[in-house]
Amino acid sequence: MINPNNKPVGVVDDAEALRIVSDAVLKLWDTVDDLSRLRPAHTDQYHVTIFGSARIQEDTPSYEAVKQLASQLAAMGCRIVTGGGPGLMQAANEGARQAKPDDPDASVGIRVDLDFEQHVNDFVGRAYEHKTFFSRLHHFVQRSNAFIVTEGGIGTLLELSMVWQLLQVRKLYDTPLILIGDMWHGLVDWASLNMVSNGAGLAGERDMQIPVVVDSIEDAVQLIREHHAAWLDVGKALDPVSQQPA
Repeated sequence: MINPNNKPVGVVDDAEALRIVSDAVLKLWDTVDDLSRLRPAHTDQYHVTIFGSARIQEDTPSYEAVKQLASQLAAMGCRIVTGGGPGLMQAANEGARQAKPDDPDASVGIRVDLDFEQHVNDFVGRAYEHKTFFSRLHHFVQRSNAFIVTEGGIGTLLELSMVWQLLQVRKLYDTPLILIGDMWHGLVDWASLNMVSNGAGLAGERDMQIPVVVDSIEDAVQLIREHHAAWLDVGKALDPVSQQPA
């Protein structure tokens, strides 16, 4: 059967095929955007995502510090989320498992499929896998009530930058972004100098106040403790019936 344009029914040319594919991709992005708005105003559990380098070895001061950080937060009632890989991600999952050995949901890993990183670390209790960094980063955002950034490289910088930007444009709100260590002092100082103080107008003073840089895990734990307490109070206000004594 031939249509009026002398083109067999069901057959499209290259330009039309490209248009169909482009429309499908754009609609997919629209769907992803809609899903990203499903982040609830108040979650059932308080999740802290800890970002950090995959290259830090076990039995180093950095590894032990992050393990203790996660252990203290998990003991407080927080669920710990990482990228599920080695290094400081493993340290955080190990700390969470140490504090809550019988609760697999206390230690979450959201990994990306990489050729050189085949498995989640042994301390992940609940694992999720993504094919792309894009969808994985969105999962972190959906899952997290707070973010802590420990020492890390380019991947950690990518994660930090995304969360910082979402807070800047208020796609995220009331979500602490806590950076631990001198390297992040240097980054925020550089951003402030080159984006704000020199008159370039590339960012605002308020933007530089979004990440809170601290010097120790104790400082980070205290900030999370305060935010977690406020989060618990909101939960009680939203569901007062569940707070009545039996």
